[in-house]
Amino acid sequence: MVEPALIKAAQAGDREALVTLLREIENQVYRTAYYLLNNEQDALDASQDALIRIYTKIDSYEEKAQFRTWVQRIVTNICIDKFRRKKPSVSIDEHDMVFQAGDNVETEVLSAYAAEEIREAIGKLPEHHRTVVVLRYLQDFSYNEIADSLNLPLNTVKSYLFRARQQLQTLLHDYQKGGVRG
Repeated sequence: MVEPALIKAAQAGDREALVTLLREIENQVYRTAYYLLNNEQDALDASQDALIRIYTKIDSYEEKAQFRTWVQRIVTNICIDKFRRKKPSVSIDEHDMVFQAGDNVETEVLSAYAAEEIREAIGKLPEHHRTVVVLRYLQDFSYNEIADSLNLPLNTVKSYLFRARQQLQTLLHDYQKGGVRG
């Protein structure tokens, strides 16, 4: 949670406060971008774009909405724009696995496989479903925060999440049964 005093100082033109603010939110911004775009390089680009937009538009933030909701709206809109302009690509770096000494390699491989299955399933969701899933389950937004962030009615958010969970359950059916993707 970002301190309101830090936001006020950044809005007042305090460059140090603004840099501190951006550093505090950069991981959250990247995580959202990564799960929406499902590609490290695209997520880094979107994160940078979002941070620049936040930097230039900080004075337009009003306390009507929570700061993190305002930030997520910016990141989400940038990701949606990038997603529409470019087909997703896969980074070779995403497939490197590093094991530390003493780790149970089998557990690590299964965990990595499960995470990849879930990431791929989320990536197959329609854009509006993927966005609400990322905000709800990866960014821990409440239904109301998602509605505010995406400028949607609360019931629409609930409907999107319900349908997204159904789609994920279908997409992850083979994995849940212990099956192997072919």
